[in-house]
Amino acid sequence: MHKRAWRLSLVVAALVIAGVAALAGYRGHREHVARPGFPAVDTSQLSPGRAALVHVLAQEYAAQAGMSKYSEGNDEPWCADFTSWVMRESGKPFTNPNSGHWRIPGVMTLTDYLHTEGRWESTDYSPLPGDMVLYDKPSPKGQHVNIVLINDNGTLTTVGGGEGANVGLSTYKIADDPGIRGFGRYE
Repeated sequence: MHKRAWRLSLVVAALVIAGVAALAGYRGHREHVARPGFPAVDTSQLSPGRAALVHVLAQEYAAQAGMSKYSEGNDEPWCADFTSWVMRESGKPFTNPNSGHWRIPGVMTLTDYLHTEGRWESTDYSPLPGDMVLYDKPSPKGQHVNIVLINDNGTLTTVGGGEGANVGLSTYKIADDPGIRGFGRYE
């Protein structure tokens, strides 16, 4: 009976620790891994709109506000919501072709919108800060959209919503992602 009581005490202690950790907001080891800092971007040669967009991206990356802010409270994949929100805040709002609203919640609808607006570019385009990268399978990102922050001779640094539960920062070579479908121009 003594061993059984001891085991029960261990189980209760583990449950108490787990409960306290949950109440304290502990999210596991990942929480302790440093997030990369937002890179310095020279905006002196960018249009005022593109420069404003880089500023908005820096603010949102620092804030890590989460899905609800960008999706108007809808529980959905939110990369296109984030992109729509950032475009609106930087002075270049979208117009959803289905509702007329500023938010385009889906990557496919965003892709169609960019085609219709004459802002779609093929994969041989060299994107500028503020342009969008649109992905689909077989990209490791799946069906997704990010915003270009830096293009260093085909190595992109992008910012996107819905990367995990966060606003994420990625750096990769365009040639290394076979799922890039094209680019959406900011202007």
